[in-house]
Amino acid sequence: MTHYGVISSLLPGFILVFLFSFLSNTEAETHVVPSDNVAERIVLITFLSLVMLMTILGNLLVMVAVCRDRQLRKIKTNYFIVSLAFADLLVSTLVMPFGAIELVHQNWIYGETFCLVRTSLDVLLTTASILHLCCISLDRYYAICCQPLVYRNKMTPMRIALMLGGCWVIPTFISFVPIMQGWNSIGIHHLIEERKLSGGSNSTLCIFMVNKPYAITCSVVAFYIPLGLMVLAYQRIYVTARDHAHQISMLQRAGGASSSSDSADHQRNHRMRTETKAAKTLCIIMGCFCLCWAPFFITNVVDPFIDYTVPEKLWTAFLWLGYINSMLNPFLYAFLNKSFRRAFLIILCCGHERYRRPSILGPSVPCTETTINGSTHVLK
Repeated sequence: MTHYGVISSLLPGFILVFLFSFLSNTEAETHVVPSDNVAERIVLITFLSLVMLMTILGNLLVMVAVCRDRQLRKIKTNYFIVSLAFADLLVSTLVMPFGAIELVHQNWIYGETFCLVRTSLDVLLTTASILHLCCISLDRYYAICCQPLVYRNKMTPMRIALMLGGCWVIPTFISFVPIMQGWNSIGIHHLIEERKLSGGSNSTLCIFMVNKPYAITCSVVAFYIPLGLMVLAYQRIYVTARDHAHQISMLQRAGGASSSSDSADHQRNHRMRTETKAAKTLCIIMGCFCLCWAPFFITNVVDPFIDYTVPEKLWTAFLWLGYINSMLNPFLYAFLNKSFRRAFLIILCCGHERYRRPSILGPSVPCTETTINGSTHVLK
């Protein structure tokens, strides 16, 4: 296993430790009154600021890398990745800051109307992020499990545009439309008013509570349907990758073929290895997605059926656990995708020649390329 494979295998464990540490910090800090313990407040502010800063910088880096790198722009999947990065960037700039301010001050100071707008943006952008991950998995399913002609017919520019549009339009029907109309609070207005004043007579909170119909509808559209499609897609990708790995092993044991056959086998091996690595990378991204968002959406469905008895600190922890998914995505690309990693190094090192794609025949001869279902890859 290469050192990149070791990093890939250790990354989920690192994420688990990081997230559980975050949950513990959040649970402890929500019991603390800021005036009584300045140190705890500083730790909370520092932690939330780091999450927001890393999310902003990481997703900006992904967007700039694709815009500047010609090879990355040729890969159809990267259109979804750029749109995903833009959604995560908006989460970090339009949603996280207001949530952090309320969490630190234990008070909402921006009024009821902006509370509804901020909540609608929260649902819209996080759902858009999840739907982008679903589209990426479907794109990779067609690229890896289907023949090249089938992929080109399925993933046309028009279809990609429609899928991207759906990722942004569909969430509006479970965010701004029902929330601004108050459909999510039908039958539970008295509970919302009680919680708004739970912090004392001099403070109010931006409370987002949902009734049973909205909880089920929102969770199904935003999480459970995308999760089901992703599981099906990655199950097929896993089977295909396993078959390809078996074929690679058979080809390596065969040996003794002619030079032309060796060249064809090299092209085929490169294609299979590229597809297998892409499948593993996206499966790790999906695993982090489930780890981040499953606690929130399970609680979101269960809470209305147990008379809203889930503690507020647990809601806050699960919500920020979901926000952290927007921070993790660009770092996963940096560790697990060689093309992105090279593009990041070129940007961060101001275009240093050391990190540019080398030529296999010398500096004056361009690199040989192979196309896999519309995705161009450099042969090494």
